[in-house]
Amino acid sequence: MVLVLVLVALIVLAVLALGHWYLWRRLVRDTTRGPGPARRAGTAVFVAGPLLMIAALVAERSGAPFWLQRTLAWPGFLWMALALYLLLAVATGEVIRPLLSRPRRVGRVGKTGVQGAEPPGTPTEAPGTQEPTRRLFVSRVVAGAAAGAAVATVGTGTYGVLRGPQVKRITVPLAKLPRAAHGFRIAVVSDIHLGPVLGRSFAQRVVDTVNATQPDLIAVVGDLVDGSVKDLGPAAAPLAQLSARHGAYFVTGNHEYFSGAEQWVAEVRSLGLHPLENARTELPYFDLAGVNDLQGESEGQGPDFQRALGDRDPARACVLLAHQPAQIHEAVRHGVDLQLSGHTHGGQLWPGNLIAAAANPTVAGLDRYGDTQLYVSRGAGAWGPPTRVGAPSDVTVIELAATRA
Repeated sequence: MVLVLVLVALIVLAVLALGHWYLWRRLVRDTTRGPGPARRAGTAVFVAGPLLMIAALVAERSGAPFWLQRTLAWPGFLWMALALYLLLAVATGEVIRPLLSRPRRVGRVGKTGVQGAEPPGTPTEAPGTQEPTRRLFVSRVVAGAAAGAAVATVGTGTYGVLRGPQVKRITVPLAKLPRAAHGFRIAVVSDIHLGPVLGRSFAQRVVDTVNATQPDLIAVVGDLVDGSVKDLGPAAAPLAQLSARHGAYFVTGNHEYFSGAEQWVAEVRSLGLHPLENARTELPYFDLAGVNDLQGESEGQGPDFQRALGDRDPARACVLLAHQPAQIHEAVRHGVDLQLSGHTHGGQLWPGNLIAAAANPTVAGLDRYGDTQLYVSRGAGAWGPPTRVGAPSDVTVIELAATRA
């Protein structure tokens, strides 16, 4: 197993090195006339960028001192996003490059009257002297356009995250819901990812957004944090302000198990949220259940659907909180009416949605599996780069609708 992990790590590093070499070649080597200050500066950027990215990832996962995580996170994770879109933009430029590089042949009529001929004694440039100059010009144009597009994409995507999630509203009909519960509002918030980049001010922004919707119930469906209670307790403190008539509930996500799930369950409980660890509570109009994330299996704390749902009254509607959409199949087997999930971030960075679609039954939005409906939020925050492209963050207000006469 260790050998497999080492081989995978070596392959990833090789791909990373090859990608950055390609970017350096197109953006630095091909746009400079030779060794000099410009090439040295560009080379330094393409060496420091990936090193900072790797250092940020290692620091976060290894539990390095929090000050070090914060120092490395911003440049390292932003480089991760920038390198992705530089690569996509430069690769797109390969299609355009031949069109710009094609030499234009313009004939002239000389004094001899022969098109393209020059009078005797007319000075001419040495063969091939124009080609390097044109090639350098084309390389600079393509590189400039690629860099501009990548920076604009990452800048816009980062601004979208830092300004906070937008409210999305959706109506979900439930056949077993009594008429008295028609219009019941559940605010779904997932994947806040408090950590070395997104801190207390971001948590406050999310809380204010949720409370402004005046929900009847709040569902926090995992991946709240990336770090320990010691480091991130102050950042999570605004969660104590979450307000809903029927309370706020929480289930673990996979990142809680990377961060110390037991300590975070205790912490959110102290903040006034109600953790549902393979448990169920009977609300006036429906059952609300929650199961642990699949990652918990590594610690003997995985999802237990039988414990959460086995003895419930099947005549009552049931809403299940489960971090990963992949848990939908067990939900169907246990007669759940609606599962609320996150985890995917909607792909976060296009074309990441294609990868997310390969690993999850639903990437974002409302879907149906048999008699069970699944809603997947894109999440409020971001993991790694504080950047989203093609997958805007959201807090979703689900309004339940009764279908009974």
